[in-house]
Amino acid sequence: MDSISPKERLFRVFDKKSIDRPPVVCPGGMMNAAIVDVMNSTGHTLPEAHHDDRLMAALAEDVYTHTGFENFGIPFCMTVEAEVLGSEINFGTLNCEPKIQTERFADASQVEYKDINQMLKQGRISNVVQAGWHLSHKNADVPVIGNLTGPISTAASVIDPMNFLKGLRKDREGSHKVLDYVVDFLIAYAQLMIEGGATVISVGDPTATGEILGPKMFKEYAVTYLNKLVEGIGKTGTPVIVHICGDLGSVKQYILEIRSQAISTDAKVNLRELKEEYPSLVTMGNLSTYMLEFGKPEQVSVQAKRLVEQKIDIIAPACGLSTSSSLDNIKAFTQSVKEG
Repeated sequence: MDSISPKERLFRVFDKKSIDRPPVVCPGGMMNAAIVDVMNSTGHTLPEAHHDDRLMAALAEDVYTHTGFENFGIPFCMTVEAEVLGSEINFGTLNCEPKIQTERFADASQVEYKDINQMLKQGRISNVVQAGWHLSHKNADVPVIGNLTGPISTAASVIDPMNFLKGLRKDREGSHKVLDYVVDFLIAYAQLMIEGGATVISVGDPTATGEILGPKMFKEYAVTYLNKLVEGIGKTGTPVIVHICGDLGSVKQYILEIRSQAISTDAKVNLRELKEEYPSLVTMGNLSTYMLEFGKPEQVSVQAKRLVEQKIDIIAPACGLSTSSSLDNIKAFTQSVKEG
């Protein structure tokens, strides 16, 4: 398998076929590797690249070239969906990623249900789709990972998050209606990314944790709507990665119910034990992003090699990278995985 391409290696993992070594990836979205070191060295910078498809593609190529991660990941934030759904966005700076400035609605009862086909023409959606087209047509052997903000997190970016979370208990009918609508929109957006050239979809849903929702609501809402999303995307034949933040302890029994092709986890999770307990699970993760920012290359290398030894299927950062993460640490990470 000496000549295996990054795209083929990743797809062989999804298909549970033999590989020479695990892929090492950073999907983009909430796990964005457009760090300051890379942007300063290339001149392709944020926040400008959030709004320009060619610049977005160029920055994704820079990340691939300079870090050693074996994929392109777009977009570079988790606010594309919320902007289209009406929230006000602070687009950040070179050092700071975009954030929700003001949620559009106070609670679920106020949500406006607009025509999804019209919404797909708004905001930065076309920039993301076109960036995927540029990347896929120029680099056929590298997977293009298109990122979605997951259903719970998208809804909590459009509705005041405290009111939204309270509504999951107090207004179940309204909450389900909102999440159905959000997922329909996310499926349609994913389909556009796939038509544009995305070969994998990654879903980051940081609000959908056992620690925030508890087991009962995790099953009722997170599992239900992640699966609706995965199944909708799956009709295109495109593999899906789902990232679950936090400690899986209280919800671990539900992880196998999520029908994605891989599950990515936070650094709190012992992936070796999770893999031993659920052998059919395709695991992804989970090198500490704290270590990538504050550790030394030697420490990073040891931990990366440990993940390889533990036979983690896809090796990746555990969560969102700080923009001030060290490029030397990231190179130590990716090189150590490739060396085995």
